[in-house]
Amino acid sequence: MRSHDYGRDVLAGPKKRRQIPEVVAEPGVVVEDPASGFCGAVVRFESGHVVLEDRHGRHRLFPLTPAGFLIDGQPVTLVRPAAEAPKRQLSASGSVKVEGLKARTARDSRIWVEGLHDATLVERVWGHDLRVEGVVVEPLDGVDVLPDRIEEFGTGPGRRLGVLVDHLVDGSKESRLVSSIRDGNVLVTGHPYVDIWQAVKPASVGIRAWPTVPRGIPWKEGICDALGWGDPTEGWRRVLAGVKGFRDLETPLLGAVERLIDFVTEPV
Repeated sequence: MRSHDYGRDVLAGPKKRRQIPEVVAEPGVVVEDPASGFCGAVVRFESGHVVLEDRHGRHRLFPLTPAGFLIDGQPVTLVRPAAEAPKRQLSASGSVKVEGLKARTARDSRIWVEGLHDATLVERVWGHDLRVEGVVVEPLDGVDVLPDRIEEFGTGPGRRLGVLVDHLVDGSKESRLVSSIRDGNVLVTGHPYVDIWQAVKPASVGIRAWPTVPRGIPWKEGICDALGWGDPTEGWRRVLAGVKGFRDLETPLLGAVERLIDFVTEPV
């Protein structure tokens, strides 16, 4: 007479298979190969295999087979780490670079700077950001004309002006002129340096410090004479060549320009 397995519940259905956990094979994860007993830490991958290093510094390759390793005596399946996300490209200003950028239509708002050198330097560092935002930078050819230019421009909502001024310190003619501007659609910021050149870090142009220029001597000419840079045209080439990004500029200039960009791009 056949024996019967009365202990098994015939209505229970098939037993569930044991789930083997997956472990990401990050460098340093310690596993054991049960077939050979080799125990080591993950160091790299080669030709679809994982390379383990034991405590003696010996390396061995093993295939990434399902349930092929042990951790704390329990079977696991090693899986390769997901591919790293591509590193974000940064612009010269430190912002995330927009790939395949098509410059947007220029806003009615503008950023004004004192001269051509100022405009070129702003473009060198913030050019990508300005094209993303559709902001045009224009030179004023001197801050003395600012009140008249503001009146000609005609500001209003969605038609703002951001103005960058050199040597904006207490008691300067620039600060006195700026204090007279009461238009809420105009923001004037500045830096304490006599000229935009001085807002470039000395180390970036290969000098220890910017020389002091005696009163009565034009600043750029005095700088070039003191440094042996020839005329201001040659001096400017040296200054601009030293600027690769925002790290080459002094903090007061960085903050001043960032505030202007924020101001002229605020939603109406």
